[in-house]
Parts: sequence; C-alpha cells; structure tokens
Amino acid sequence: MALITLTTEWREDDFFHGILRGKLSSSCPDALVVNNAGGIPPLNIMHGAFVIRNTFTHYPEGTIHLVFVSSEGSGRQPHLVVKARGHWFIGADNGIFNLILNSEPDLIISLNNPDNDDEITLFVRAAAALAACQPPERLGDQVSSLSERVPLRATIDRNVIIGSVIFIDSYGNAITNITREIFSRVFDGRDFRILIKSNKYYTEKISRLYSDEPVGEIVTLFNSLDLLEVSINGANLCQLFSVDTGDAVRVEARNDGREGTGLFKN
Repeated sequence: MALITLTTEWREDDFFHGILRGKLSSSCPDALVVNNAGGIPPLNIMHGAFVIRNTFTHYPEGTIHLVFVSSEGSGRQPHLVVKARGHWFIGADNGIFNLILNSEPDLIISLNNPDNDDEITLFVRAAAALAACQPPERLGDQVSSLSERVPLRATIDRNVIIGSVIFIDSYGNAITNITREIFSRVFDGRDFRILIKSNKYYTEKISRLYSDEPVGEIVTLFNSLDLLEVSINGANLCQLFSVDTGDAVRVEARNDGREGTGLFKN
C-alpha cells in the first residue's frame, strides 16, 4: 500500500484540501494519505523546507511526498518528481528540493503537462503513477539539476557565533541555525553569553529541559534536531520579545559585567 504525505500552505478549512483528497481517493483509493503539515506561511519556501527536511525521514522508504508550497510552477520553475534517499517528492522546482535534501538526488523528472492542468491534478496523476509502480520516466523528461536556494547558515569566529531564527514553533519558541556541533566547536569548556535579537535579552547557560529554569526565565537548549532553541519557561518568547524569523541570535565570549535578563527582571 502506498503512503502519500501532504505538506501545504492551506488552512484546515480551505476547500483545496477536499479537492486534493478527493482526487487522491479517486486516483489511488488504496493509498494511505497523511497530512504531514498544513498552514505553511504562503510562499515561505524556507519554512516549508524546514518542516519537510526534519520530518520526511521518519516515514518509510518509498513514501510519496506532495509539496504544495509556492507550487504554482512556471517555465523557469517546472513541476518535478524527485527521488532521493529512498523517498519520492513532487513539487515545483523553486529551490525547496535543494533545501530539503542538501545533497544530490537520485533522479529528477520534469513532469509533462500538455493540457496545462493545475498542480493538484498534475501532482495527483504523478503520485498515482508512482503508487502503481509505473516507471517515473513515463511522467516526463529526466533533467540533471535542481534550482538552488542558499540556506541561512550561522557564521563563526574564535569568540562569537552569529546565527538567526529560522523557525518559530507552536509554543513561540525560536529555533536557530546554530547547531550543537558548531556551538561545541567554539565554546566547549568556555564561558559564553547568548543574546536574543539585541543586547537586552540574554542568558549564560544551556539547559537540558524547559523545567530546569524558573517560570518566566529564558531557556536555551538543544532540541531534538540538535539546534539551539531559545524560549521562556511558561510563556511565548516570540510574542513577548517580538522575535521573528530572520532575527539575530548571537553567542559570544562572556563579559562578566552584566546580569541575566528574564521575563520578570528589570
């Protein structure tokens, strides 16, 4: 039985969901269809790529992932079927595949669309063919490369790491692009200070759990993705501190002249 995941920009009450699921039910009735993520901010390729990159490997090999993120496509951004790491991906060649995989795929097919069908119809037709184990080469022409989009990466020096917020989760926690490996490389065994957005909010420790800190205090920890995450125990950090994606998070060698700042400190 085929497994098909959906990652979309659509609200839960959007009629696109019904159209897509109806077409999938008609074209591949035996497939299991799973909603991987909905409500991706419209046209936010970075956000969509982050979600898919950190979820697709948890599905079994052979899963077909439909990607409706900035998915209209065009002559410069054709619709593709991409095979990589044992999975299939269907979406527009807008740079998202490069961000998801960060490696060369095994196969890229540019989908034929002689009738100029909309992307829901086109993606469902391709997914049904893959679910039926038809050769992907029947779906279009093989191409050699993907459009590239450069991911945001932290920059490092001997005494500082400058990263940025790349994702805000459902609790208002700010996930950064500072990895555990980068952090350890620069600050293992050294005193440090982590500054969020500006010099006003900062902390000087890494916690293991949110509950390690009192309610209202800033918590920095490495999450399940091994990325530095900044939060407040019991509150929404991004709302309280007006943090948004793209804001700076800086780790620097500690200057002992400051005191820590939390939600209830002046």
